Amino acid sequence: MGIEQFDPVEFEHGGVKIAASVGGSGSPVLLLHGYPQTKYMWHLVAPRLAEQHTVVLADLRGYGDSDKPTPAPDESTYSKRAMAADQLALMRSLGHDSFAVAGHDRGGRVAHRLALDAPEAVEKVALLDIVPTLHMYENVDRAMATSYFHWFFLASPNGVAEKLLRVNPRAWLRSRFDGRNAGGRPIDDAAYAEYERCFLSYGAVAASIADYRSAATIDLVHDGESRERGERIEAPLLALWGGQSYVGKNFDVCSVWSEYARDVRGLPVDSDHYVAEEAPDQVSVELLKFFNEDRHPALPPHLNGEGGS
Repeated sequence: MGIEQFDPVEFEHGGVKIAASVGGSGSPVLLLHGYPQTKYMWHLVAPRLAEQHTVVLADLRGYGDSDKPTPAPDESTYSKRAMAADQLALMRSLGHDSFAVAGHDRGGRVAHRLALDAPEAVEKVALLDIVPTLHMYENVDRAMATSYFHWFFLASPNGVAEKLLRVNPRAWLRSRFDGRNAGGRPIDDAAYAEYERCFLSYGAVAASIADYRSAATIDLVHDGESRERGERIEAPLLALWGGQSYVGKNFDVCSVWSEYARDVRGLPVDSDHYVAEEAPDQVSVELLKFFNEDRHPALPPHLNGEGGS
């Protein structure tokens, strides 16, 4: 069963349409994509999960076939809190009051906020190739500014990023993938065509830029408030990261997440940043292993010796 056989779903939350697809049966799992992708990024992983779980693939607001509302001046439209609320409402509309969630890149940041804002709903959370946004901004160095320059470029004010990206959006889109493969499976043509179709759709450039502006402003406020209140992710957390990615090379991933979550485990994947597409077999195995465990006891931050690099 490929994701083309998943059932399409459209759900409206607060006037914003969220596009999703549902397939499989069993305990529910929500999969959230990263930038500049769509729910299609899970096309090699979702069918395997669907053999044992009800899998919900969703486009974040501003991406894919979901709506792309005009950003508010206070950056709240694309805050991770607003994006997480979309996904919580979507899952409840499908009859899932509690569920597991996995997110890559931007989707991982949405999943992080979802686990904080709705701990009663999130049973398990898997985060792919990220460390927390707050930690990233509090630890900016040359490596981060060079590898993740787009964080600062896209967050720049006065419409600079929008004007430049609209000159040649295809070149920008391609630049997000070029050179980010460690020798594994490349992004296939069908996937790239889908990402291009959606990135070139009306409002997509402005919406994705607003996502990054929110990360540099209101998201940091929300994350700081959560830290001040002592909020941590209560659900068991699995971190997977590319062994050759910026994250894998520059952070002790599990140690960092242990400051933000109570029960952390994880391991590197033989890939660069796009782990679910470059190493789908390993990602599928690890996600199934994690989601299928009935429970697991709290582990030390170093994860039984399997820390980051």
